[in-house]
Amino acid sequence: MTAPTPVHLSGPALQGEPARVYREMRREHGSVVPVLLDGDVPAWLVLGYRELHQVTGDPVLFSRDSELWNQWENIPDDWPLLPMIGHKQPSILYTVGERHRERAAMLGNALDAIDPYELRGYAEKFADELIDGICPQGSADIIGEYAMLLPVRVLARLFGFPDEAGPGLVTALNDMIDGRERAIAGQTHLFTSMTELVAARQREPAEDVVSRMIADPSGFTAEEICQDLMVMTAAGHQPTADWIGNSLHLMLTDGRFAASLFGGRNSVAEAMNEVLWEDTPSQNIAGRWVSRDTQLGGRRLRAGDLVLLGLQGANSDPQVRTDGSALTGGNNAHFSFGHGEHRCPFPAQEIAEVIARTGIEVLLDRLPDIDLAVPADKLTRRPSPWLRGLTELPVTFTPTPALGGTQR
Repeated sequence: MTAPTPVHLSGPALQGEPARVYREMRREHGSVVPVLLDGDVPAWLVLGYRELHQVTGDPVLFSRDSELWNQWENIPDDWPLLPMIGHKQPSILYTVGERHRERAAMLGNALDAIDPYELRGYAEKFADELIDGICPQGSADIIGEYAMLLPVRVLARLFGFPDEAGPGLVTALNDMIDGRERAIAGQTHLFTSMTELVAARQREPAEDVVSRMIADPSGFTAEEICQDLMVMTAAGHQPTADWIGNSLHLMLTDGRFAASLFGGRNSVAEAMNEVLWEDTPSQNIAGRWVSRDTQLGGRRLRAGDLVLLGLQGANSDPQVRTDGSALTGGNNAHFSFGHGEHRCPFPAQEIAEVIARTGIEVLLDRLPDIDLAVPADKLTRRPSPWLRGLTELPVTFTPTPALGGTQR
């Protein structure tokens, strides 16, 4: 029996029509697909809902310890996907067992202490400031001028960064996540920023997330805290920005959500949940490493193989989504926040939802007649196999005066 031909996990088709690509992958290869990453590095992409549940629910067989990878000798130091994989990286993403549970508790406690009214207030404040910059113009790119700027400004304030650090963090995060030639430089800028903030809070604690992480009795090192800050910032900013952009895109192009453009707050929540099922920002996640030879979805996986979590593929698995055209309503059994002990911590999910929903609601309150400025089929997505978001979302609206800090 001949070995299956691996699929390159890149290209314009995956960028433009991932649902069709995942359907074709599933039809040709089943629920576990052999794929090639940049530089023809092999991996397995799990598209089956049940198989992904199995992988994320067994942290021993499918480990988060990247040192198990059987391809490290083939990975150059400048491999553009290195920031998304992690080698000898002491962050929560790559710790296992009791140490991981301690770190997850530390992060959860630091985030859980955030005042929800304060969080909502920051999100409204920064949303209004960003809209003030575009509302007199009558047109804007909602991605570049709004969605890509809002989450990191809120997170930076919560973590303890000065507000002026936001733009540089946005650029570094985008470079790192897109996995292109500037990925390593973006990672370096981000780590340097985190190191400086941790050092400042060690000298002078404050009422912020970083100070609470430093004060945690488990006694994590400054480097461990910096690494976890990078994880929280990357995981909290870009997917939330894409959640805003993808939800607004859905509301502007799908008649089912037209009410949301005229003050229907329930429709905003429904559109956001629909995006998590059908157009989730976190499409594929790297990864898990097989700790011993095993079978998965009819495939033989070797010890050390890299397994990629195909979150969008699993969300659209026809074996669990028998009617893919039906609205998902309040069903939140999607994989968009992961599953198992390495899933996104619940306080972090709540923070992302508050930022995204507040950002959408404030925008629709301030610009109620917003409309697409180009045909929907002219919109393009960023070239990332990991996250799905628009490169731009040009819109028009009736010009209005800036609030300038006045109460809405």
